[in-house]
Amino acid sequence: MKKFLLLPLLMLFGTGYAQSIEGAWKMTHQNGQPVEDVEYIKIYQDDYFAFGAKKISDNHFIGAGGGPFELNGGSYIEVLDFFTLDPFQVGTVNKYKLDWVDGKIVISSEINGNMLVEIWERVSDAEDDLTGNWVITGRKRGEEISRNTPGARRTIKILSGGRFQWVAFNSETKEFSGSGGGTYTAKDGKYIENITFFSRDDSRVGASLSFDYEVIDGEWHHSGLSSTGNPIYEIWTPYAIGYPGPKM
Repeated sequence: MKKFLLLPLLMLFGTGYAQSIEGAWKMTHQNGQPVEDVEYIKIYQDDYFAFGAKKISDNHFIGAGGGPFELNGGSYIEVLDFFTLDPFQVGTVNKYKLDWVDGKIVISSEINGNMLVEIWERVSDAEDDLTGNWVITGRKRGEEISRNTPGARRTIKILSGGRFQWVAFNSETKEFSGSGGGTYTAKDGKYIENITFFSRDDSRVGASLSFDYEVIDGEWHHSGLSSTGNPIYEIWTPYAIGYPGPKM
């Protein structure tokens, strides 16, 4: 495995003039070498980020990570809520440096005495009805809706720039339960996911799933059939509202 696969994906922050980091990004170079055999996609939205990585040749899942971030002038701070490549890093606070060059982001940081330089290219910053960072807070079975307050164990779904990623994890025990992601569209009450990586089953890559959606009182009501063919009705709340845990 190449060296960069063992390193945490660094977070981005802007220097110079203000630019929005929200949207989807793809890593193109690391330490002067093109990243060709692995696809890293990172999504930023609503002060939260998530990334997923897979091998391009066979769609094998490599890893995922994410958590809250904070931009403050020329500095960027992250706290990892989940990180499959090194779970011991969950909960750690990290600082990085970033420069904007021709619309791309050049990230540099010293890790264990070694410099790491990455280049990220924006995929898209498109927005739609469901752009946001969400946490699941309810399910409907029959005519009854059951609600729960997310704690250390929670499931999130972040959507921005035409990309989505869901993650189930426990930020206290550092346990990772699963993640998947890809491209999506949300228009006229129809939400369609196109899976490009899935931690539990590489063979699911390439599948498309169609659901109905409605935003009611600021919450995302999501219904249809799951990947196993079972009916689902889920309620997703904006993460900043639905998760009462510690924030940055």
